[in-house]
Amino acid sequence: MGVPLLSVQNLSKHYDLGNNWFGGAQRWLKAVVDVSFDIARGETLSLVGESGCGKSTVGRAIAGLHSVTAGQVLLNGVAIGSPEAKVGGHWHRKIQVIFQDPYSSLNPRMRVRDIIAEPLRNFGMARTSGELEARVNRLIDLVRLPRDSGDRFPHEFSGGQRQRIGIARALAPEPELIICDEAVSALDVSVKAQIVNLLGELRHELGLSLLFISHDLAIVDHITDRVAVMYLGRIVEIGTRAELFETPKHPYTRALLSAVPVVDAHMRRERLLLKGELPSPLSPPSGCTFRTRCPLAEARCGTETPALLSLGGKQMAACHLLHSQNLNA
Repeated sequence: MGVPLLSVQNLSKHYDLGNNWFGGAQRWLKAVVDVSFDIARGETLSLVGESGCGKSTVGRAIAGLHSVTAGQVLLNGVAIGSPEAKVGGHWHRKIQVIFQDPYSSLNPRMRVRDIIAEPLRNFGMARTSGELEARVNRLIDLVRLPRDSGDRFPHEFSGGQRQRIGIARALAPEPELIICDEAVSALDVSVKAQIVNLLGELRHELGLSLLFISHDLAIVDHITDRVAVMYLGRIVEIGTRAELFETPKHPYTRALLSAVPVVDAHMRRERLLLKGELPSPLSPPSGCTFRTRCPLAEARCGTETPALLSLGGKQMAACHLLHSQNLNA
């Protein structure tokens, strides 16, 4: 198969919150715990889960916006942050991010033309002003904006148009991987579909790989090749789009999918209700962190953390019950 474009190996990110007010023990927020996955060239992997599960932290750690507590991230087999990866700005140029808020992520004092040109200037990708202008115009065309958009400011555009500007800026340094961090969650439904379709077209046209971070499984179903499901900082299930949407195994994945609105009554899933509330990441449950909400939890779940093991095909899940059933099958 060769070396994957991106390889995340046992990634953890913990935040030091200091001592509590009464001088107690130091507190740590374990936002991401031992997360591993690969992304192949030209592939889209979606990272899904409830708000606060750590999926955006994973994306920001890959992009170098957060330091890593443990583990490593490899791009084309080279560790991100290593001297080799930094040569010529290779790492920062090859991984770009499209952020959730298409307004706050754009400099309101800069014209669109300058926003898109900024990474081209930073990485020395245009030798003359004429070449710079040609590259900017091509990017404006790529994201389906009018050519005169370059002379306007971000506040003159709608939310969907501003997100297209953000996409053009991300494409400017010719990245290999784009991290879409809730890139459509702030948009209206019809605009979401347009942006998702645009990302799909650009992916095929430019040979891009995408890490698509979202809590919207209905959107994920239309763009992804594989899905990784996170709960309290850990991946609990991962597999192809067909495996996850047609035969979900982990109780948490099944609960998430059963909550997705479906117009066709014959396609609706039996609703799987979870117990209790989402635990605090400051004091996650022992063993399987999902056990306090799981309708299938057993005694073993309180003492042993389940490993992410294969269930056949490309599907993997972290669940003691599933592993026992798989062994007995």
